[in-house]
Amino acid sequence: MRKLPGRALSKQDGFSVAVPARSWRGAFLVLFTVVCLGKLVIACTLSPFGDEAFYWQESLAPAWGYSDLPPLTAWLIAVSEACFGHGLLPLRLPFLLIGALLPWQVGAIARRYGGEHARWQAATFALCLPLIGSLGVLALPDVPLTFAIVLATQGLVAALEENRIRDWVVLGVGLGIAWATHYRAAMPMLGGLLFLLVTPRGRTQWRRPGLWLAMAIAAIGLLPLLLYNAASHGAGLAFQLVERNPWQFHADALVQPLEQAVACTPLAWVVAMWALWQTWRRRDEAPFDLISVLAGTFVLGYFGLGLFADDVRFRAHWPLPAYAMLCAGLPLLLRDASRRARRLTFVAFGLAAVGLAIGLGYLALAASPSGARALSGVKAFPSNFTGWRESSAAVAPFLHEHPDAILVADNFMLAAELRFALGRDRTVYSLDSPLNIKHGRAPQLADWGLDEKGLAAHAGTPLLLVVDETALRERERRAWLGSLCTRVAMGDAVARRDLFDGRRRFALYRATVPAHGLVDTDACMVWQAAARAGG
Repeated sequence: MRKLPGRALSKQDGFSVAVPARSWRGAFLVLFTVVCLGKLVIACTLSPFGDEAFYWQESLAPAWGYSDLPPLTAWLIAVSEACFGHGLLPLRLPFLLIGALLPWQVGAIARRYGGEHARWQAATFALCLPLIGSLGVLALPDVPLTFAIVLATQGLVAALEENRIRDWVVLGVGLGIAWATHYRAAMPMLGGLLFLLVTPRGRTQWRRPGLWLAMAIAAIGLLPLLLYNAASHGAGLAFQLVERNPWQFHADALVQPLEQAVACTPLAWVVAMWALWQTWRRRDEAPFDLISVLAGTFVLGYFGLGLFADDVRFRAHWPLPAYAMLCAGLPLLLRDASRRARRLTFVAFGLAAVGLAIGLGYLALAASPSGARALSGVKAFPSNFTGWRESSAAVAPFLHEHPDAILVADNFMLAAELRFALGRDRTVYSLDSPLNIKHGRAPQLADWGLDEKGLAAHAGTPLLLVVDETALRERERRAWLGSLCTRVAMGDAVARRDLFDGRRRFALYRATVPAHGLVDTDACMVWQAAARAGG
């Protein structure tokens, strides 16, 4: 197998490569600083996404796992809040720091084969991609998951060349972190297995003790996942493998390449796919053999999986590690590319940087009431980031007057958001909304006793019910809102908040437990009020 030179070429387009290397380094550092500052401001002001608030709620009860995810996301939040207190920045700080490392990781992989020029070029490419550049502004598991997969790739790249124990350990640690973060850690394991089976360089690794050491270390990361599922009768596996997936072909998933093109920006995605094809064509060279198999597994594997799996949730971020790997290999490919191809690549990633700026600008607008109001007329209204401050502000006066009242939300997202705003000491129950099942949170709420079964233990106790009338799709609202009168004994309306031209609507009601047993959907006051408000 022919290996690429371990240093950058001495000449490129007639100029010393040292000059462009310094230029790329300067461009990266400026862009990196601007992006990090922008993400920091957004992280300090943007209301928690519903999932973020639930991960925070999970952090209040450290465990080996939860019904939706392995434990690392909640553990990171718990450690940060223990050190820095409660707030938006402590919630997101670990993810900001981890997300900031990713372009440096990509650059480190490129440097091994292309020198300093390739290092800064690859890091800049990665930072320009909206999916990578914005990573960490939200406290989501994809941040440590992507970091862990790229870390494992760093370790494997080095181990393949030098066979040092420390590099195999890095591979194992990366895979272990991935398993402790998300069930999607199975995809890099599959990619690594394919590399070990189908490439000449991979097949020689089976005899190296370091590989088995790495797998033993990776297995440690599996322990929390296994312990939780053993104790919960497989609740996490059931959600990830069965409940969230129809396992039937759905033709609408054929648009996945278009989703990827939008997420990456179209021209940058085309360049990434060109890079994937070129690495496959040159798979007899290192590191293209590794990049082509790993990146190809993510791109093609998730495309194939998406045709039969989850068809209702956002999935454009699934192949994110593939784009990071392709950014690492792209500077090496550009050495042999035409001047036109190089220019096209630079234009593509320049446009990707514009896309990153637009994405961060969108989140910055969503972070302020005036900005969210300006977005109220667009289809991509940031509903999951808005209304939480107003709903918690409406709740606070009632709880001040009735400190013994139980607080109940009509779905898990609203419950988590209210608890985040009101503080960890305020218990918030959730009714058994279809959203709880859809997002795999129903078993976790049941474990905590914060579902309707847990609420039933407080028979006759006054409660304040907070209803997010816009949480469900329009075709689902009538059945759900009409059923609320069967779940609690409704009293009178307390307050209503119609926000952003009706894009978010919250209603507060006095109620008690248990319900009176009203079953007529149309007769329920919650549905009647929501129908009037919605026109």
